[in-house]
Amino acid sequence: MTGRAVAKLIVATVVVTTLTWAWWAVDPGAPDGVALPVALTALLAGNVALTTRSHRLKRTLVVLFQRYVLNPPIKLALRVGVPLGYALLETTGRVSGKPRRTPVGNGRDGDTLWIVAEHGHQAGYVRNIKANPRVRVRLRAGWRVAWFTGTAHVLLGDDPYARQRTLSRWRPFRALNAMVVRVMGTHLLTIRIDLDPSSAPAPSPTLHRTDPDAGHSGSKFEGQRMLGTMASMSAGPGSAKARAS
Repeated sequence: MTGRAVAKLIVATVVVTTLTWAWWAVDPGAPDGVALPVALTALLAGNVALTTRSHRLKRTLVVLFQRYVLNPPIKLALRVGVPLGYALLETTGRVSGKPRRTPVGNGRDGDTLWIVAEHGHQAGYVRNIKANPRVRVRLRAGWRVAWFTGTAHVLLGDDPYARQRTLSRWRPFRALNAMVVRVMGTHLLTIRIDLDPSSAPAPSPTLHRTDPDAGHSGSKFEGQRMLGTMASMSAGPGSAKARAS
């Protein structure tokens, strides 16, 4: 691990530790009292030592923690549409050929989704992307959550720390995710996913659509014609004669 990466890890560790102690200072009666910030501080300090001494051991421990503790509730929250600053990435297993789903940071910017992989080329979904770059991503689309298709690219020359700063600006959920990635990561790597424009979910039709590009064939005018036909049928032939006269 480079000196710069170690410095970033230490900064992120200090930030997370400070937030934990600040929570305890505001509410000393928080669960477990002072034991929680003390235990977390010791854990984070051990994480720094482990990161600088054995990347392989840390990666193994982090993957196990994510697979069995962290990822299951995040996947559940994403399925019901809770906005946590995460997205659900689906890749194709490079060996099994089966869909593999992993929660990742939601770094969407228009038709592009940016991801910073915390374990670089060793991350399972990164290796899957190298074998097959076609992916699906579950993202929020307005008030609902939908699947988007796209093509993923591994960016070797991109600065993942600068990318995190750009994506996290004025976005607290993304900033928190960036801190977690730095604390738990070993080799950060940027992934760019170009979303297919045709994969965006179509808006639901409505009788009050006012899209200026819809033209006279839009749902608003179709609704007006339907209402006019219904009114004519309910009025009966007498009304039709009256209108004709």
